[in-house]
Amino acid sequence: MSSSLQGKVALVTGASSGIGQATARALAAAGASVALAARRVDRLEALRGELEAKGAAVQVLDLDVTDEQAVAAAVRSTVDTLGRLDILVNNAGLMLLGPVENADTTDWTRMMDTNVMGLMYMTHAALPELIRNQGTVVQISSIAARVVGRGSAVYNASKFAVNGFSEGLRQEVTERGVRVVVIEPGTVETELRDHITHAPSKAAITERVAKIRQLQSEDIAGAVLYAVTAPPHATVNEIFIRPTDQA
Repeated sequence: MSSSLQGKVALVTGASSGIGQATARALAAAGASVALAARRVDRLEALRGELEAKGAAVQVLDLDVTDEQAVAAAVRSTVDTLGRLDILVNNAGLMLLGPVENADTTDWTRMMDTNVMGLMYMTHAALPELIRNQGTVVQISSIAARVVGRGSAVYNASKFAVNGFSEGLRQEVTERGVRVVVIEPGTVETELRDHITHAPSKAAITERVAKIRQLQSEDIAGAVLYAVTAPPHATVNEIFIRPTDQA
């Protein structure tokens, strides 16, 4: 294990699979203690066993980021158990694609509550610790914050909101030593598409991504690690990473 993050504590949301899981592994391998947050606790426990076997200090948090009180309790528990909080990785999110016309608007609510409000709740709860420790918040955004696609209007809106919130936050806290990082992946091979409820949209994106070499979760975890291990005087504010094959 590396020691570049020795003595640091990271909290990763959506850590039960995909980018969150890979990021937790990368941070732990670099020496950080890691709080793993998600709703699928059985997966978190399996990951905890894997990381502890390699020498990492790990905490498991059963967390729904849309519950503001639970979010505040998760941050307090992380500090109480692991001693501090230096890095927050807001990775939990949904991509429920579909047209606006005749949409099931419960998809909109779920997505905005998770992608936007959940990220904002987590950031708000963690901010006093991040200010105290001159830490880093990493927002996992998307190419959808830059490129609007037909059939993804609400997902686009959620990710535009993430980027806008993050830039406003950066301006508030950068002179106090807190780094705000936005990472915008293109197509990544994860479970994100599995939750799409609009069948034609799910079929279309499945067909589209089958034609390219997708990014892997580890590619995004590497970008997170690069950003959080930059020297304290330097902030990697934004990383836009997409598959070479993605037009």
